[in-house]
Amino acid sequence: MSRRWGPIVTGVALALTFLILLVLGTLGPDRPSRTGEVPVAQGKAAPPDWMRKLRDGEKPPQFVLFSFDGAGSHAHWQRVLPLAEKVNAHVTGFLSGIYLLPDHLRGEYAGPGHGRGRASISFGGTDAEVATRIDDLNTAYQRGHEIGTHYNGHFCAGNEPSGGRWTTADWTSELDQFFSIVRGAAARGLAVPENAFKGGRVPCLEGDPDEFLPAVGERAMTYDTSVTSEGIAWPELRDGVWEFWVPVIRVPALSGKRVIMMDYNLWYSLNGAKEEPGRDAEFTSVTLDTYRAAYQAAYNTNRAPLTVGNHFNDWSGGAFSRATEQFMNEVCVRPQTVCATYSEVIAWMKLQDPEVLDTYRTKPHAQVS
Repeated sequence: MSRRWGPIVTGVALALTFLILLVLGTLGPDRPSRTGEVPVAQGKAAPPDWMRKLRDGEKPPQFVLFSFDGAGSHAHWQRVLPLAEKVNAHVTGFLSGIYLLPDHLRGEYAGPGHGRGRASISFGGTDAEVATRIDDLNTAYQRGHEIGTHYNGHFCAGNEPSGGRWTTADWTSELDQFFSIVRGAAARGLAVPENAFKGGRVPCLEGDPDEFLPAVGERAMTYDTSVTSEGIAWPELRDGVWEFWVPVIRVPALSGKRVIMMDYNLWYSLNGAKEEPGRDAEFTSVTLDTYRAAYQAAYNTNRAPLTVGNHFNDWSGGAFSRATEQFMNEVCVRPQTVCATYSEVIAWMKLQDPEVLDTYRTKPHAQVS
């Protein structure tokens, strides 16, 4: 911005005034930041305009929670991060802890009931691969995205004792080891603070919440997103932990069959989770239409936050990753829509009158027709 400041005789005085105002932060360029807000003094970013108490009669934003289990793929972070920047979205990566353990350190992990150095997923690979992963996580965190836990060994049904059989003591051990791994990674450059891991999702959605939620709460973590709900529902406090439900919805392309709205579950419902290269485009279309229908159902009714659960995998030729990325590209720029992290939604809920939220929380769960 340029201005004419008048005759030379007053130029010096006015220039000094301008300089003082600029230093005080009361005058200056009105440049929006990444999240659309105007930067404020002392380097503190102003909260986004939706992070406030609802006005009388105002509806909640339609929150969309994009989350990615595993969170270890460099190629996927390289796609998701610029897309999120473009559409003003924040996402959550649920990190499998052993992805931060190089293969030569695999013996540092012992899953509950399993031998040392064993897991159902791979360990971190080489030191160089772990270093790249740490850089990706640091970049994501610095850009306002959230990192949560996907625990460690990924022991699901058939690889016993699986998480579905674990006790609170087992889950406590799993979390203790996760945070031990995080501390070890901090010594190698991980800049995501230990207290930034506020929640997570258990592998395969397997586990008794009466067993794992106490372990989550004991660590002063604030949320979980491992339990399913019929339709799209508002989060609820369980044992002091916010439960963000993974919705079970009707899939229009499957004659209304009810499916957990996660990429693998959709794939399994489509063809038993088999690679069929000729159907990849079809699977992308079905998944995208399912996400659109779920969003519209919530937006038009109870405005409950919509969990979009995915993995950093390229199943079926990347069909489900493409659907998710396309949905993010189109939904996050819609009016009255916010693509946020779980902790951001919790912060927003704390600003609201409980009675106002209850008017939405008690509405019937949003259903895809």
